[in-house]
Amino acid sequence: MSKSFLHKYYLGGTTVSEKVVVYSAKGCKECEMVKDYLTQEGIDFEVRDILANQVYQQEVENFGFMGIPVTAFANQAVKGFNPGELNKIIALVK
Repeated sequence: MSKSFLHKYYLGGTTVSEKVVVYSAKGCKECEMVKDYLTQEGIDFEVRDILANQVYQQEVENFGFMGIPVTAFANQAVKGFNPGELNKIIALVK
């Protein structure tokens, strides 16, 4: 079972993400759910495939997560598909 929650993160005292980023991988159904939800809400986002680039996997781990999806914006990250938590990021974007 995937645990979803909002997590604030900082690296080197600076905000990490200035745009919505969805860390994903091909074949991840929960990742597709997050991307579909953001699209329905009119949120532009960048997809970072952790299997295609090892740097992206390290970024996920730096947030304190081991799995995907992870949705990040400003100084916050959400693990998993959780509309309630994703709405907090959406509110920051809009």
